[in-house]
Amino acid sequence: MLFDTHCHVNDGAYAEDHPAVFDRAAAAGVGLMICPATDMETSAQCIAMAREHDGLYAAVGIHPEEAAKAQDGDVDKLRQWIQSEEKVVAVGEVGLDYHWPEPARDVQQAVFIDMVKLAVELDVPIIIHDREAHGDTLDILRQYGKGIRGVFHCYSGSLEMTDELLRMGFYFGFDGPLTYPNSKRAKRVASHLPLDRMLIETDCPYLTPQAHRGQRNEPAYVHYVAEEIAALRGIDAAEVARATTENAKRLFAIP
Repeated sequence: MLFDTHCHVNDGAYAEDHPAVFDRAAAAGVGLMICPATDMETSAQCIAMAREHDGLYAAVGIHPEEAAKAQDGDVDKLRQWIQSEEKVVAVGEVGLDYHWPEPARDVQQAVFIDMVKLAVELDVPIIIHDREAHGDTLDILRQYGKGIRGVFHCYSGSLEMTDELLRMGFYFGFDGPLTYPNSKRAKRVASHLPLDRMLIETDCPYLTPQAHRGQRNEPAYVHYVAEEIAALRGIDAAEVARATTENAKRLFAIP
């Protein structure tokens, strides 16, 4: 069984064929999925979808690109959802993204600190988005994330950063870009990591694997990521599927 630990199946890209997307995922062996939110509205959407679909779980939180929309009371609402909704398994997708000038870095950092504190307070995993912000992401985790656990989604860090995050207990999520011919650093990291710290993701509808590049991504395509990891490590794809599923179930406390 495959576990897509990061798929935005609530996205409007699936409005026309939503049931078929789930059918294709099941046919491809994807038995478990996590739908991570990006703001308060999508948090509610992910929860509603998780209620409707066996095998689908939700994460709630405020993405750095949506940090300027955060309002007083959002953290309290997120806390309520995490405590009351049995299929909410993480705080996410949260973090820092310095690729664009907005939202301002201090705004992103303030929201990320709130998300880290919430995950620590409630002892739930965190799903971290870190784009061109490695130093500040690590600084915030060091300062506010004592005892935190979670995954760096679509991991793009160096081997040195990888080693530090391993010591901190983090997991590492790999997506379609791992299959791209020029993704040399990601391939090195995926070869270097202990298999028991790796997760597979699609980040659909984005980051489509090489075999379908240019098309809409979907959970059924997560097998390409597993197969790429297997090829890099010289092992069978079934072993990668088994290990990454066990890893995800352990991290997110899913039976």
